[in-house]
Amino acid sequence: MIAASVDDVRLGLAEHGYLADDGLATAVFLALTLHRPLLLEGEAGVGKTEVAKTLSRWTGGELLRVQCYEGIDVAQAVYEWDYSRQLLHLRAAELRPADADHVEDELFSERFLVRRPLLRAIDHRQTVAPVLLVDEVDRADDEFEAFLLEILSDYSVTVPELGTFHADVPPVVVITSNRTRDVHDALKRRCLYHWVEHPDLEREVAIVRLRAPEVVEALARQVAAAVESMREMELYKPPGVAETIDWAQALAALGRDGLDEQTADVTLGSVLKYREDQARVRFHGLAPLVEAAHGR
Repeated sequence: MIAASVDDVRLGLAEHGYLADDGLATAVFLALTLHRPLLLEGEAGVGKTEVAKTLSRWTGGELLRVQCYEGIDVAQAVYEWDYSRQLLHLRAAELRPADADHVEDELFSERFLVRRPLLRAIDHRQTVAPVLLVDEVDRADDEFEAFLLEILSDYSVTVPELGTFHADVPPVVVITSNRTRDVHDALKRRCLYHWVEHPDLEREVAIVRLRAPEVVEALARQVAAAVESMREMELYKPPGVAETIDWAQALAALGRDGLDEQTADVTLGSVLKYREDQARVRFHGLAPLVEAAHGR
């Protein structure tokens, strides 16, 4: 048992660089305690993927990541056969006719099995359970999502040529979604669920100070306040926490200890990555944005 309470989870994550709110810390605690997958949904940049990375650092379990995309299949996520080595083995066997009867059995043995993240997570053979990150599952096809559900139902994978691999100790599973499409209800029922919000001002200031200690308190607060205002402007891609940190670090690298209109203008590309979003922010006015940030 990694954590005896929600406070243990909050402290453990914080010690490894992630400041979780009460809701997220509770969801993580329950996922660890009940051995259930945790589905994290939220806008891009709110820190969903970082939860799995931090859990890996905290628990000491290997981080196994499946980056989902349209068309992902078993070969990329679960396993495949090392065809080049199998071919070399066949050619070598041609020189040893006496071994010909055993060649086919040898070709489909674990010797030639390439384990992808899902199979490695199930058959990890380690004392500490790995952390399996299924990132952006909403980008995958329905078929892959159904296959993932089948694997997570009993933490087992069947390789027809070898048999069924079953996890004696289930991996810690974190599934993320940016909600570009709805994840199927069947997968949601299998998981614990938490919607990850953008942090409030005080927590975002604390995150910036933790991840970028070179940024002074006043600058961190002004940047976080300015970003908070940007998120209310209906941007195409509202800035996430990573962009807040990037902007604060950029300003600190320029020797600034406070946010001003001119520097905000020339460094806007550190926080907004779309030209249309930059134009919208400039249309609303950088001067009132900076002034409001100083008032926080």
